[in-house]
Amino acid sequence: MFPIHDDAERIHGRPYVNYSLIAINAAVFTWEVLVTGFFANGRTTSEIFLEYGAIPKFVLAGDIPIVLTSMFIHGGIVHIAGNMVFLYVFGDNVEDRFGHIKYLAIYILWGLFAALVHSIYAVAVGGGEVPAIGASGAISGVLGAYLIMFPRAKIYTIIIVFFITTIRIPALAFIPFWFILQILFTLIGQSGGGGVAYLAHIGGFIAGVGTGYTWKYLAWKKMSLSIPSVGKTRKMRPKIEDISPSLEPEVIEGADFYEIIAEIHGISAATDIHADYEPEHKRVRIVASGSRKYELFAKLPDSTSNPTVEYVHYLNGIARIRLTK
Repeated sequence: MFPIHDDAERIHGRPYVNYSLIAINAAVFTWEVLVTGFFANGRTTSEIFLEYGAIPKFVLAGDIPIVLTSMFIHGGIVHIAGNMVFLYVFGDNVEDRFGHIKYLAIYILWGLFAALVHSIYAVAVGGGEVPAIGASGAISGVLGAYLIMFPRAKIYTIIIVFFITTIRIPALAFIPFWFILQILFTLIGQSGGGGVAYLAHIGGFIAGVGTGYTWKYLAWKKMSLSIPSVGKTRKMRPKIEDISPSLEPEVIEGADFYEIIAEIHGISAATDIHADYEPEHKRVRIVASGSRKYELFAKLPDSTSNPTVEYVHYLNGIARIRLTK
């Protein structure tokens, strides 16, 4: 299985940090290729791995810089290509949720945790001097967070059996299947013989899942605090305006249309979402009814003249409303 893209939509612009991480990895790999003659020079290759790789006994001694450098060193074209494809497919949406700076910090923390888990195991089995390289541990954290944040997303995946085809696989199936493979490969001993640090994958993934759940809990708590209480123990039944999202809808203007992008979490695809233009205020009122109720307002330009709602589309927490001018 080889993922090529997903259907989860971004709402906060381009994922500059994710693109930068991919670019840095590519630049470092190009340097490796030039210095080692595409890894033909075994001595130089070993020197690079020993100099910049995460040597487990040093990691456990607190040498953080070698963990950071190891996250950008790869051992071959297949190694870096696989990592960067996964980072490209899944990382942009995770960055979109966390924000640029938080995503970068958390990505590094996932890599550190993955290196720690691998190092504990490696030292225990006598491999404390073998360097670990690659971004796999941090990217495994990306997968773990993505699973929690976008469980209903579909992953467009290339399948090669007797022929090559592309199918859509739910994230709830694709990512757990990938994780099970990491466990199986570890149990059958390939993490040592094959040179792949599968325990780093497992550690990074667990850290990512934990981060994803923490993010959801904090978001839920923030929303709960916005619901006023009556007395000390009983809460009022939520009103529409009580739990409106804090993010303002984004309005995109085209030649003959307006498109509104609104972030609405906690409702199903079957929830009724209505959009009505209010000419007196030059705005669109968006109401979602269901187990959670939302009311949002999207301000249109003052020059707007009675646009009509063409369609309302909702997927993975994002509502898109198209209006024709």
